[in-house]
Amino acid sequence: MALELRHLRYLLAVAEHGNFTRAAEDLRISQPTLSQQIKQLERTVGVQLLDRSGRAVRPTDAGLAYLHYARRALQDLAAAERAVHDVQDLSRGSVRLAMTPTFTAYLIGPLAELLHARHPGIALDVRDMTQDQLETALLADELDLGIAFHRPHPPGITGTELFAETLSLVVGTCHPSADRTEPLPVRELDRHPLALLSGDFATRVHIDAYLARHGATPRIMVEANSISALTEIVQRTPLATVLPDAIAHHHPRLRPIPLEPALPARTVTLLRRETAYRSAAARAFTALTCRWAEGRDSR
Repeated sequence: MALELRHLRYLLAVAEHGNFTRAAEDLRISQPTLSQQIKQLERTVGVQLLDRSGRAVRPTDAGLAYLHYARRALQDLAAAERAVHDVQDLSRGSVRLAMTPTFTAYLIGPLAELLHARHPGIALDVRDMTQDQLETALLADELDLGIAFHRPHPPGITGTELFAETLSLVVGTCHPSADRTEPLPVRELDRHPLALLSGDFATRVHIDAYLARHGATPRIMVEANSISALTEIVQRTPLATVLPDAIAHHHPRLRPIPLEPALPARTVTLLRRETAYRSAAARAFTALTCRWAEGRDSR
Protein backbone atom coordinates (compact mmCIF):
# COMPACT_ATOMS: atom_id res chain seq x y z
CA MET A 1 0.00 0.00 0.00
CA ALA A 2 1.31 3.46 -0.93
CA LEU A 3 2.01 5.92 1.84
CA GLU A 4 -0.33 8.94 1.83
CA LEU A 5 -0.09 12.28 3.61
CA ARG A 6 -3.11 11.54 5.75
CA HIS A 7 -1.21 8.67 7.37
CA LEU A 8 1.42 11.12 8.61
CA ARG A 9 -1.20 13.54 9.91
CA TYR A 10 -3.02 10.70 11.68
CA LEU A 11 0.18 9.44 13.29
CA LEU A 12 1.11 12.93 14.52
CA ALA A 13 -2.38 13.41 15.97
CA VAL A 14 -2.28 10.15 17.95
CA ALA A 15 1.23 10.92 19.22
CA GLU A 16 0.15 14.42 20.28
CA HIS A 17 -3.00 13.32 22.10
CA GLY A 18 -1.65 9.99 23.44
CA ASN A 19 -5.09 8.58 22.79
CA PHE A 20 -6.93 7.26 19.72
CA THR A 21 -10.31 8.58 20.84
CA ARG A 22 -9.22 12.18 21.33
CA ALA A 23 -7.12 12.10 18.16
CA ALA A 24 -10.10 10.80 16.16
CA GLU A 25 -12.31 13.56 17.56
CA ASP A 26 -9.71 16.16 16.62
CA LEU A 27 -9.38 14.72 13.11
CA ARG A 28 -13.18 14.33 12.81
CA ILE A 29 -13.01 10.69 11.79
CA SER A 30 -14.15 7.55 13.61
CA GLN A 31 -11.82 5.76 15.99
CA PRO A 32 -11.97 2.45 14.05
CA THR A 33 -11.02 4.30 10.86
CA LEU A 34 -8.10 5.97 12.60
CA SER A 35 -6.87 2.66 14.07
CA GLN A 36 -7.10 1.02 10.66
CA GLN A 37 -5.15 3.82 8.98
CA ILE A 38 -2.37 3.66 11.59
CA LYS A 39 -2.11 -0.13 11.12
CA GLN A 40 -1.87 0.40 7.37
CA LEU A 41 0.98 2.85 7.92
CA GLU A 42 2.79 0.39 10.20
CA ARG A 43 2.41 -2.36 7.59
CA THR A 44 3.78 -0.01 4.93
CA VAL A 45 6.90 0.94 6.89
CA GLY A 46 7.26 -2.60 8.27
CA VAL A 47 7.59 -1.69 11.95
CA GLN A 48 5.38 -0.91 14.96
CA LEU A 49 5.23 2.86 15.47
CA LEU A 50 2.92 3.10 18.49
CA ASP A 51 2.93 1.28 21.82
CA ARG A 52 -0.72 0.56 22.69
CA SER A 53 -0.06 -1.55 25.79
CA GLY A 54 -0.43 1.17 28.42
CA ARG A 55 -3.23 3.56 29.36
CA ALA A 56 -1.69 6.18 27.09
CA VAL A 57 -0.59 5.47 23.55
CA ARG A 58 3.12 6.27 23.14
CA PRO A 59 5.50 6.18 20.18
CA THR A 60 7.93 3.27 20.11
CA ASP A 61 11.62 4.01 19.58
CA ALA A 62 11.08 3.50 15.87
CA GLY A 63 7.99 5.69 16.11
CA LEU A 64 9.93 8.55 17.68
CA ALA A 65 12.47 8.43 14.86
CA TYR A 66 9.71 8.29 12.24
CA LEU A 67 7.74 11.15 13.84
CA HIS A 68 10.74 13.47 13.56
CA TYR A 69 10.85 13.06 9.78
CA ALA A 70 7.07 12.96 9.37
CA ARG A 71 6.74 16.30 11.14
CA ARG A 72 9.52 17.80 9.01
CA ALA A 73 7.93 16.44 5.81
CA LEU A 74 4.59 18.07 6.59
CA GLN A 75 6.29 21.36 7.43
CA ASP A 76 8.23 21.29 4.17
CA LEU A 77 5.07 20.47 2.26
CA ALA A 78 3.24 23.40 3.85
CA ALA A 79 6.15 25.67 2.87
CA ALA A 80 6.00 24.28 -0.68
CA GLU A 81 2.29 25.02 -0.89
CA ARG A 82 2.91 28.58 0.27
CA ALA A 83 5.60 28.92 -2.37
CA VAL A 84 3.27 27.69 -5.12
CA HIS A 85 0.54 30.11 -4.07
CA ASP A 86 2.89 33.00 -3.40
CA VAL A 87 1.98 35.87 -5.70
CA GLN A 88 5.01 37.94 -6.59
CA ASP A 89 2.97 41.04 -7.44
CA LEU A 90 1.67 41.02 -3.83
CA SER A 91 -1.97 41.20 -4.89
CA ARG A 92 -2.52 38.49 -2.28
CA GLY A 93 -0.55 36.57 0.29
CA SER A 94 -0.27 36.20 4.06
CA VAL A 95 2.15 36.82 6.90
CA ARG A 96 2.15 34.89 10.17
CA LEU A 97 3.53 37.31 12.75
CA ALA A 98 4.04 37.06 16.52
CA MET A 99 5.06 39.76 18.98
CA THR A 100 5.95 39.85 22.63
CA PRO A 101 3.07 41.52 24.50
CA THR A 102 4.24 45.12 24.94
CA PHE A 103 4.55 45.58 21.18
CA THR A 104 0.86 44.96 20.60
CA ALA A 105 0.20 48.17 22.55
CA TYR A 106 2.09 50.51 20.24
CA LEU A 107 3.82 48.76 17.34
CA ILE A 108 1.32 46.52 15.58
CA GLY A 109 -1.03 49.41 14.75
CA PRO A 110 1.46 51.46 12.67
CA LEU A 111 2.85 48.35 10.95
CA ALA A 112 -0.59 47.00 10.05
CA GLU A 113 -1.60 50.44 8.80
CA LEU A 114 1.47 50.64 6.59
CA LEU A 115 1.05 47.10 5.23
CA HIS A 116 -2.62 47.63 4.41
CA ALA A 117 -1.91 50.95 2.69
CA ARG A 118 0.83 49.46 0.48
CA HIS A 119 -0.44 45.89 0.01
CA PRO A 120 -4.16 45.61 0.93
CA GLY A 121 -4.35 42.06 -0.44
CA ILE A 122 -1.92 40.64 2.13
CA ALA A 123 -3.58 39.05 5.16
CA LEU A 124 -1.86 39.47 8.53
CA ASP A 125 -2.19 36.79 11.22
CA VAL A 126 -0.96 38.38 14.47
CA ARG A 127 -0.31 36.46 17.67
CA ASP A 128 0.77 37.59 21.13
CA MET A 129 3.23 35.30 22.95
CA THR A 130 6.32 35.22 25.12
CA GLN A 131 9.73 35.36 23.49
CA ASP A 132 10.45 31.70 24.32
CA GLN A 133 7.15 30.67 22.73
CA LEU A 134 7.81 32.90 19.73
CA GLU A 135 11.24 31.41 19.06
CA THR A 136 9.89 27.87 19.43
CA ALA A 137 7.07 28.65 16.98
CA LEU A 138 9.55 30.07 14.45
CA LEU A 139 11.66 26.92 14.62
CA ALA A 140 8.53 24.79 14.18
CA ASP A 141 7.59 26.81 11.06
CA GLU A 142 4.39 28.01 12.73
CA LEU A 143 5.36 31.64 12.10
CA ASP A 144 6.99 33.61 9.31
CA LEU A 145 8.31 36.46 11.48
CA GLY A 146 8.51 37.53 15.11
CA ILE A 147 9.20 40.82 16.84
CA ALA A 148 10.94 40.53 20.20
CA PHE A 149 14.05 41.73 22.03
CA HIS A 150 17.67 41.15 21.14
CA ARG A 151 19.26 38.37 23.17
CA PRO A 152 21.14 35.15 22.40
CA HIS A 153 18.71 33.23 20.20
CA PRO A 154 18.44 29.46 19.70
CA PRO A 155 20.40 27.98 16.77
CA GLY A 156 18.45 28.46 13.57
CA ILE A 157 17.00 31.88 14.51
CA THR A 158 18.37 35.05 12.96
CA GLY A 159 17.42 38.66 13.69
CA THR A 160 17.46 42.14 12.19
CA GLU A 161 17.78 44.97 14.70
CA LEU A 162 15.02 47.59 14.33
CA PHE A 163 15.26 50.25 17.07
CA ALA A 164 16.00 50.84 20.74
CA GLU A 165 13.02 50.77 23.09
CA THR A 166 13.22 53.06 26.14
CA LEU A 167 11.12 52.80 29.29
CA SER A 168 10.08 55.42 31.83
CA LEU A 169 7.87 55.87 34.84
CA VAL A 170 4.34 56.46 33.51
CA VAL A 171 1.58 58.25 35.44
CA GLY A 172 -1.92 59.45 34.72
CA THR A 173 -2.73 63.12 34.17
CA CYS A 174 -4.32 63.22 37.65
CA HIS A 175 -1.10 62.04 39.33
CA PRO A 176 0.66 64.65 41.56
CA SER A 177 3.83 64.27 39.46
CA ALA A 178 2.11 64.44 36.06
CA ASP A 179 3.63 67.85 35.26
CA ARG A 180 7.13 66.95 36.42
CA THR A 181 9.76 67.64 33.75
CA GLU A 182 13.01 66.74 35.50
CA PRO A 183 14.05 63.07 35.94
CA LEU A 184 12.91 61.27 39.10
CA PRO A 185 15.75 59.69 41.11
CA VAL A 186 15.20 55.97 41.24
CA ARG A 187 15.35 55.83 45.05
CA GLU A 188 12.33 58.16 45.21
CA LEU A 189 10.26 55.37 43.66
CA ASP A 190 9.85 54.04 47.20
CA ARG A 191 7.36 56.90 47.70
CA HIS A 192 5.37 56.01 44.56
CA PRO A 193 3.12 52.91 44.75
CA LEU A 194 3.28 51.02 41.47
CA ALA A 195 1.15 48.92 39.16
CA LEU A 196 3.39 46.63 37.14
CA LEU A 197 3.23 43.85 34.59
CA SER A 198 3.28 40.36 36.11
CA GLY A 199 6.46 38.34 36.40
CA ASP A 200 5.93 36.30 33.23
CA PHE A 201 6.64 39.40 31.12
CA ALA A 202 10.20 40.04 29.95
CA THR A 203 9.56 43.73 30.65
CA ARG A 204 8.86 42.98 34.33
CA VAL A 205 12.08 40.97 34.61
CA HIS A 206 13.91 43.95 33.09
CA ILE A 207 12.27 46.34 35.60
CA ASP A 208 12.95 44.12 38.62
CA ALA A 209 16.63 43.83 37.69
CA TYR A 210 16.87 47.63 37.38
CA LEU A 211 15.20 48.21 40.77
CA ALA A 212 17.39 45.63 42.50
CA ARG A 213 20.53 47.08 40.96
CA HIS A 214 19.74 50.51 42.41
CA GLY A 215 18.40 49.33 45.77
CA ALA A 216 14.84 50.56 45.16
CA THR A 217 11.95 48.69 46.84
CA PRO A 218 8.71 50.43 45.82
CA ARG A 219 5.34 49.13 46.95
CA ILE A 220 3.75 47.11 44.16
CA MET A 221 0.01 47.48 44.65
CA VAL A 222 -1.19 45.90 41.39
CA GLU A 223 0.20 43.22 39.08
CA ALA A 224 -1.49 42.65 35.72
CA ASN A 225 -0.83 40.49 32.67
CA SER A 226 -2.32 43.07 30.32
CA ILE A 227 -0.96 46.39 29.05
CA SER A 228 -4.47 47.76 28.54
CA ALA A 229 -5.37 46.88 32.15
CA LEU A 230 -2.32 48.78 33.40
CA THR A 231 -3.04 51.89 31.35
CA GLU A 232 -6.67 51.89 32.53
CA ILE A 233 -5.59 51.60 36.16
CA VAL A 234 -2.86 54.24 35.97
CA GLN A 235 -4.98 56.89 34.28
CA ARG A 236 -7.70 56.50 36.93
CA THR A 237 -5.64 56.12 40.13
CA PRO A 238 -2.62 57.69 41.87
CA LEU A 239 -0.58 54.59 40.95
CA ALA A 240 2.38 54.80 38.59
CA THR A 241 3.77 52.14 36.28
CA VAL A 242 6.81 51.50 34.10
CA LEU A 243 6.16 51.07 30.39
CA PRO A 244 7.78 51.83 27.02
CA ASP A 245 7.82 55.57 26.35
CA ALA A 246 6.01 55.03 23.06
CA ILE A 247 2.85 53.90 24.87
CA ALA A 248 2.64 57.06 27.00
CA HIS A 249 3.56 59.43 24.16
CA HIS A 250 0.52 58.33 22.16
CA HIS A 251 -1.95 58.26 25.07
CA PRO A 252 -3.72 61.55 25.94
CA ARG A 253 -4.18 60.65 29.61
CA LEU A 254 -0.71 59.28 30.37
CA ARG A 255 2.54 61.13 31.05
CA PRO A 256 6.06 59.64 30.92
CA ILE A 257 8.58 60.73 33.60
CA PRO A 258 12.24 59.83 32.98
CA LEU A 259 14.07 58.07 35.76
CA GLU A 260 17.59 58.85 36.96
CA PRO A 261 19.53 56.78 36.15
CA ALA A 262 17.53 55.78 33.10
CA LEU A 263 16.35 52.24 32.60
CA PRO A 264 18.64 50.49 30.09
CA ALA A 265 17.25 50.58 26.55
CA ARG A 266 16.39 47.29 24.85
CA THR A 267 16.98 46.50 21.18
CA VAL A 268 13.83 45.51 19.30
CA THR A 269 14.57 42.79 16.74
CA LEU A 270 12.72 41.24 13.79
CA LEU A 271 13.23 37.47 13.98
CA ARG A 272 12.90 34.67 11.45
CA ARG A 273 14.04 31.08 10.97
CA GLU A 274 17.26 31.01 8.96
CA THR A 275 16.24 28.20 6.59
CA ALA A 276 12.56 29.15 6.28
CA TYR A 277 10.98 29.84 2.91
CA ARG A 278 10.53 33.61 2.67
CA SER A 279 7.35 34.43 0.82
CA ALA A 280 6.96 37.63 -1.16
CA ALA A 281 4.49 38.81 1.51
CA ALA A 282 6.98 38.14 4.33
CA ARG A 283 9.75 39.91 2.41
CA ALA A 284 7.47 42.91 1.79
CA PHE A 285 6.49 43.10 5.47
CA THR A 286 10.16 42.90 6.47
CA ALA A 287 11.08 45.74 4.13
CA LEU A 288 8.20 47.94 5.34
CA THR A 289 9.06 47.27 8.99
CA CYS A 290 12.73 48.13 8.50
CA ARG A 291 11.88 51.36 6.68
CA TRP A 292 9.38 52.31 9.40
CA ALA A 293 12.02 51.65 12.07
CA GLU A 294 14.60 53.78 10.22
CA GLY A 295 12.25 56.75 10.21
CA ARG A 296 10.97 56.25 13.76
CA ASP A 297 13.31 58.72 15.46
CA SER A 298 12.51 61.51 13.01
CA ARG A 299 8.79 60.99 13.54
